[in-house]
Amino acid sequence: MKLARPDIRHPRIVLAGSPEGDDGDLVAALRKRGLHARWLAWDDPRTLDADLVILRDSSDHNDFMAWTERVPNLLNAPEVIAWNAGRRHLRDLGRARVPVLRGQRPPASAVRTALVFLGGVQSHAFVENSAVDADFELWDLGAAALLAAADHLGITVEELLYARVDVVGGSDDAEVSDLNLIAPQLGWRVLDDATREDAQRRFALCVESALDRLGLGPLSHRRP
Repeated sequence: MKLARPDIRHPRIVLAGSPEGDDGDLVAALRKRGLHARWLAWDDPRTLDADLVILRDSSDHNDFMAWTERVPNLLNAPEVIAWNAGRRHLRDLGRARVPVLRGQRPPASAVRTALVFLGGVQSHAFVENSAVDADFELWDLGAAALLAAADHLGITVEELLYARVDVVGGSDDAEVSDLNLIAPQLGWRVLDDATREDAQRRFALCVESALDRLGLGPLSHRRP
């Protein structure tokens, strides 16, 4: 990629995962904002040389959690990943009075809606392979889960680059069945072209905000 301003230090961004899946357009979306990004596997040693790493894959490999602590400026952050691993986070949400599903799995007949948030702001929702217009009560429940998570972690919701809240039930009896802050599948492919382009543009804007927050924005450091 030819950089428009060679006198400015452009942060090196790595998407840790694979371009073969649902996230295939993210590099293009970032580059439209003038952000230099490329794909690498999470266990590629070159991730340690990046300025910012966006986690888009996870693993149960023994080295994975240790890697999250070593890699610079990981999104979502290592402490978020550590808390979100396993089912402990749902107990913490329940203690914060967020309605959570009791038991390990929702009933087979339950409608499960995935709510996607970018930078703490609602983006889009989907059920299995179809985009849906979720009721505001479901979005309110998702936002409450995100706020409870951020409060527990001592961060703001804006610091969560992405979040997926899975809810079961309707507007009157909805419960959170899962909160995924570790490289969740975000359902880009179920969106129509215009909606997907807009959502990924907002994803890129959230990355820009994260760079600025971390002191890594394109204008933060000029080359001598």
